[in-house]
Amino acid sequence: MATAVVTARAATFGFSYYVRLLRQEIRYEFLKMLRLRAFSLSVVGFPVMFYFLFGVANRHTEWARYLLASYSCFGMVGASLFGLGAGIAMERMQGWLELKQASPMPRLTYLAAKMVSCSAFALIIVALLVTLGVTLGGVSMTAAEVLKLAGITLAGAVPFASMGLLLSLVMPATAAPGIINLIYLPMSFASGLWMPLSMLPHWLQKIAPALPTYHYAQLALNIFGYAQPGVAISGHWEALIGFTCLMLGAAWLIFTRSEAKA
Repeated sequence: MATAVVTARAATFGFSYYVRLLRQEIRYEFLKMLRLRAFSLSVVGFPVMFYFLFGVANRHTEWARYLLASYSCFGMVGASLFGLGAGIAMERMQGWLELKQASPMPRLTYLAAKMVSCSAFALIIVALLVTLGVTLGGVSMTAAEVLKLAGITLAGAVPFASMGLLLSLVMPATAAPGIINLIYLPMSFASGLWMPLSMLPHWLQKIAPALPTYHYAQLALNIFGYAQPGVAISGHWEALIGFTCLMLGAAWLIFTRSEAKA
């Protein structure tokens, strides 16, 4: 009876109520991630540190431009997998996820707030990388290239947030960071996020097109003319859309089965 009353009351709220609700949820989620030093410092620090070591060290070269694009993707993937994957897994273990489900707040608001917060961290990473690249790396960029890089980086929030959501439902919270690193780091390396695919072993070059990070990186690298030849840009978008549908479908199936058992 109480649940029916809460649901009925929630249904009477207008669009502006849900906008305010989403805004507040995004604010609190971002502040939580920011204050969690293990997340904020590592997610922002690793791509920036790697670019300083390898991009700035090769200033005024094509290498500095290549890494600017690839490390932007690297930062977005890390923010999504750790922000949603490890974050939701931990909240599920602590019982916070059950409390959210029992509240009248729409489930999509909870997920959207996490995805937007991860995207905000990705924009911070892009801003820092562009600043390092232009000031210390000798990279020349137009305003259009900066906007394109930021847009492509944000586009990765959807597929890799979907991947993080699926991982959060299948992995134990205590082992989540280790499991994510075992997936995230090799996948990034094999996709050319750390170095061009032409420098990798031949067998890895054959595996790369099967990885979502490869297609994501190609979209960013295309801004500077470094995308692999022979594949249309639309093909990379289609691969990411298919990957997103696969991740969301698997997450929905696992989640509905777990609710049925409960």
